Amino acid sequence: MTKEKVKVLIIGSGPAGYTAAIYAARAGLNPVLYTGGQPGGQLTITGEVENFPGYPKGIDGPQMMMDLQAQAERFDTSVRHGLATKVDFSGYPLKAIIDDVHEIEAESVIIATGATAKYLGLPSEQHFVNRGVSACAVCDGFFYKGMEVAVVGAGDSAAEEATYLSKLCPKVYLIVRKGEMRASKIMQERVKNNPKIEVLWNSETEEIIGDHEVNGMRVYNNKTGESRVIPIKGFFVAIGHKPNTDIFKDQIDMDETGYIKVKPGTTRTNVEGVFAVGDAADRVYRQAVTAAGTGCMGALDAERWMAARELEPAHS
Repeated sequence: MTKEKVKVLIIGSGPAGYTAAIYAARAGLNPVLYTGGQPGGQLTITGEVENFPGYPKGIDGPQMMMDLQAQAERFDTSVRHGLATKVDFSGYPLKAIIDDVHEIEAESVIIATGATAKYLGLPSEQHFVNRGVSACAVCDGFFYKGMEVAVVGAGDSAAEEATYLSKLCPKVYLIVRKGEMRASKIMQERVKNNPKIEVLWNSETEEIIGDHEVNGMRVYNNKTGESRVIPIKGFFVAIGHKPNTDIFKDQIDMDETGYIKVKPGTTRTNVEGVFAVGDAADRVYRQAVTAAGTGCMGALDAERWMAARELEPAHS
């Protein structure tokens, strides 16, 4: 196994990882960034991005990630393709294994592994991703202004997405698998009292229908045994996200669903020298701009932590 020593190791890319790299590189910390299993993160499977500041005409998600990578590399970030397969934060320096063959000893580690939206697993669902199927109403709802849409889910996220979309769309179908919702009482009341939202109880999506784009869905009622086709233009999946943090289990503190815990107002974890940024530590906002903001925070936190320790520069 090959070995290497670095000052700052950034695990994961996307807005959080690349922004952390830009700040760390400009601070002279010579960061090494491994892009992970999905280089660029969720935005690489996102079409038009219209809500990131600085792009008045919007920008294609993959192009935005290429721009961020180029900006990080401009300041001599070493951007590498590879996946962290194991970490050891029990001692110092901090250690990470890349692709099971390369060991890195780092003075500080910034975790930017993100989170992955959960989908229903329908073949038609994957076929229409970015063509009518989305996992983020705040990101994509504007594209369906004035159109009828559907949301699937029964928790607070689904209720929030349906409520948000009702401000843009004349009709929102909320598909709930059981005869009750898991959402908090106040969110349920908002849904039930919203005339634009129709809850389809005891219902499951069998298929999303369309040609090039979504134009309908086939919904099955598990009480009556009947199926029906409902015309829609947008289908929003709100059944949760899974943070990509499995390799950090038993290494750093997480909540019950795997989001990394950070000290309020910082990106610091319970392990000295390890910082968490972006969606791996954010179960609330999950936006590109908030991820980028925490990426900045992570690099500044790492720089200040290293300066406080008065560490000697590592040599590759």
